[in-house]
Amino acid sequence: MTPDDIARAMTGTITSVSAHRDEAILPSPMVQNHASFLHWLKDGSLVCAWFGGTLEGKSDISIFAAVLTPGADVWGPPQRLSFDNAHSEQNPVLFNAPDGRLWLFHTSQPSGNQDECRIRMAEIHRSSDDPTALTTDSGHYLDLPRGCFIRAPLVLREDGAWMLPIFRCVQLPGQKWNGSHDHAAIGISSDGGRTWQLEEVAHSTGCVHMSPVMLDDNQQIALFRRRQADFVYRTHSMNGGRQWSEPQATDVPNNNSSIAATRLSDGRVAMICNPVNAAQSSDRRASLYDELGIEDGRPDADPTGGCVPIWGVPRAPVSLCLSEDGGLTFPHRIVVEDGPGTCLSNDSTDGRNQEMSYPWLLEGPDGSLHISYTYHRRAIKYVRLAPGWAETTSRRNG
Repeated sequence: MTPDDIARAMTGTITSVSAHRDEAILPSPMVQNHASFLHWLKDGSLVCAWFGGTLEGKSDISIFAAVLTPGADVWGPPQRLSFDNAHSEQNPVLFNAPDGRLWLFHTSQPSGNQDECRIRMAEIHRSSDDPTALTTDSGHYLDLPRGCFIRAPLVLREDGAWMLPIFRCVQLPGQKWNGSHDHAAIGISSDGGRTWQLEEVAHSTGCVHMSPVMLDDNQQIALFRRRQADFVYRTHSMNGGRQWSEPQATDVPNNNSSIAATRLSDGRVAMICNPVNAAQSSDRRASLYDELGIEDGRPDADPTGGCVPIWGVPRAPVSLCLSEDGGLTFPHRIVVEDGPGTCLSNDSTDGRNQEMSYPWLLEGPDGSLHISYTYHRRAIKYVRLAPGWAETTSRRNG
């Protein structure tokens, strides 16, 4: 599809493409749409949040969301939920607090300087007259250091503390951020999000987008995107997230692009990602923000003591990877959609970008699977696999 073809399809209308699969391309007023996040509301509505604007890192990038109400065959209109015209507002995360309030967390950064990023928190309000209408209050920044970035949902610890997965974009004096010293951490709040403490995950250089999954007996695992574009990495905690093991490689390749994971009702861990890595492609680009056109005379950060990030590895296919051993191995892999995955440009209007990236997934109460992902940087695509999807796809791929 060309960018114009995609734009014409951005109606939010859900269509059946097979007996077990429905699809939609979400509406948006922006030419670039990326980093979607799916979230269930208490009445069974599904919210998809993402960021949109002209180009990632530009100050016109803001958070948007749309609501799919139960039984509806079309997504509601896009709602703008962040309004800082001086910062690029990215990576939305929604959270249902124990007191019933719905919160939006997102990043806020000047230009491409992720090491200067702050995390913002705002309450989301839903209209009593229109269930597809959302608004936010003015919000506030978390009292965490600059350079904290988010992508994955919050987790409640058994003592009630909020755990917010974070990756640290480390600032080196006089040098430009390039991801070389990024590592994992967790923000902890014991007072309902009013104050925060930061706890580092040891030996996690290069591990970002920490995606936690609760297992049994207060055990958790977390899976990571890797700046080195080699493999998805895994860590585990035996005490509810208070301490984490040193991350180790899984058998799933990673292209330095986002992943998401959840535990299914049958006990399996499901991860959605682009299972390709730098060893499988020679495609490279200078950095994530090399198209912003902003003069910055600082040298790139020295990788000494960190890692050498790799950018530009293709972002396709979108694959669902299934594990029966707590995320140690993922032998079952189902292709949701394939394509070139070319991501040597972030531009959404000239057709050069053909990535299908930053996927998200949720399981429905009926066993259906709900998936969203970036489609050519132009739009957010939604896929719903009907109950029984595992058996159907297994037969088709067998």
